[in-house]
Amino acid sequence: MTDDFPDYLEVDYTDGEGEAPGDYPAVENKIEKAIEVTKRGLEQYHTPAVMWTGGKDSTLTLYFIKEVAERFDLDVPTAVFIDHYQHFDEIHDFVDRWAEAWDLDVVYARNEDVGAYVDDHGLDPGDDIPVSALSEHNQHHIRDLLEYEDDSFPFLLDTYVGNHLLKTVALNDTLESHDIDGVISGVRWDEQEARADETFFSPRHDPDIYPPHDRIQPILQFEEAAVWEAFWNFVVPDTVEGFPEDGYVPQSADDLPDGITMDDIPISPKYFAGFRSLGSEVSTDKTTEEPAWLQDMENTTERAGRAQDKEDLMERLRDLGYM
Repeated sequence: MTDDFPDYLEVDYTDGEGEAPGDYPAVENKIEKAIEVTKRGLEQYHTPAVMWTGGKDSTLTLYFIKEVAERFDLDVPTAVFIDHYQHFDEIHDFVDRWAEAWDLDVVYARNEDVGAYVDDHGLDPGDDIPVSALSEHNQHHIRDLLEYEDDSFPFLLDTYVGNHLLKTVALNDTLESHDIDGVISGVRWDEQEARADETFFSPRHDPDIYPPHDRIQPILQFEEAAVWEAFWNFVVPDTVEGFPEDGYVPQSADDLPDGITMDDIPISPKYFAGFRSLGSEVSTDKTTEEPAWLQDMENTTERAGRAQDKEDLMERLRDLGYM
């Protein structure tokens, strides 16, 4: 990153202020805006990267990036995958398979200090990690930024300390080591209350908290149902040879067109199995056997399968660099 960041940028940090998904009524309107934001992001930032979790939102974002890069002769940026040590095995398999299929450069962001302690002591999720056993860097985050006073914390993703160390610290360290100035992420306005006021270009410039960078957020305007509409009408037909182009929506993993398997489709098998949100293996479950896109999205919560609703923590975590 250059010393004059963000002076070399021409982006509108107010773009999207006061808006909601309803301001983009049709999926075509949402896609048009996503392309506009993605194009500007790829053109304006010197060293952008795309956050990729293997989930539906970040994979949709990656699809727009690939389409825009090809259409306007731009580079596809590095993908950053945060490995928090508690992923479903299927997520790793999915990311590895599609990274190869799409010829992506993937950087794995890990808090290796925490990971080494877990490996050395054979810990399972939920086991305690002594704060004093970690590096000064991690202790600084625990004591000074989080103001956490206990002597240990559980090795769990869906806790304040665990989430910050395993995801945010890992991400911020990666941003710094790779000089990333723009993080393209797949957050949505309707996903959580703490994200409802986000803008398409969102500054993160306080060097005392994170490496200065911007968040580029092309799919804020998509509701959950619109994400799936985009997948079955655009993403899958465009990327899967032989898939019907008329908006065919499978009713199960056994309802795919002849000759096509789940491995051929850029949608995690966990969604076919009934999961609507992919968190950690130990804290996420499904509430029904129906594929995610067939579930009642209007009357049920997207994150109902999560063990803990982090809404009360989201604003603080966001201020520390959480996605």
